[in-house]
Amino acid sequence: MVWTTIRLYTPLSDADIETLHAGDRVLLNGTIYTARDAAHKRLMSLIDKGEPIPIELHGAIIYYVGPTPARPGKVIGSAGPTTAVRMDAYAIRLLEHAGVKGMIGKGERSQEFRDACKLYKSIYFAASGGIAALLSKHIKSSEIILYEDLGTEAIRRLDVMDFPVIVANDIYGRDYYESGRKKYAKSVKEILS
Repeated sequence: MVWTTIRLYTPLSDADIETLHAGDRVLLNGTIYTARDAAHKRLMSLIDKGEPIPIELHGAIIYYVGPTPARPGKVIGSAGPTTAVRMDAYAIRLLEHAGVKGMIGKGERSQEFRDACKLYKSIYFAASGGIAALLSKHIKSSEIILYEDLGTEAIRRLDVMDFPVIVANDIYGRDYYESGRKKYAKSVKEILS
């Protein structure tokens, strides 16, 4: 199999999203935002009250990460992904109300979330867990922009260069985790035959 890598620049457009397929390797460039559970709860509170979200998220990518403090001379500490399924209820609402075009995390997502990706033209990118120090090398700047009181769960603006991810869920309903398991099962069956 020949792997191709797609280089994308934020903010993402529908045209960008339409070219992506589950399993594609992507290098992200530009601005992405961090948010985890606590920050998502605050954003949902604003949506519930009909108040505007204080940052522009249309076309944005949200990275589910709570980075560790930066060592002296570094931009950020380890910045590995957190389990994404915990954010599904929040994420669906951000797709609908804020126009978010991508999320980065680890692990599978719910069927409801996958359906929302199709409906709102958004992508779920998987980042590899266990390589947080390597991922942090692709982050060129980090600035807390909202909810500083949340510490590691504050919303940060990250500028990234060639940040490596894989398309896990595309707008066509495909799931890379599911297809990967099927492919693995087939190859094991062939080996054992």
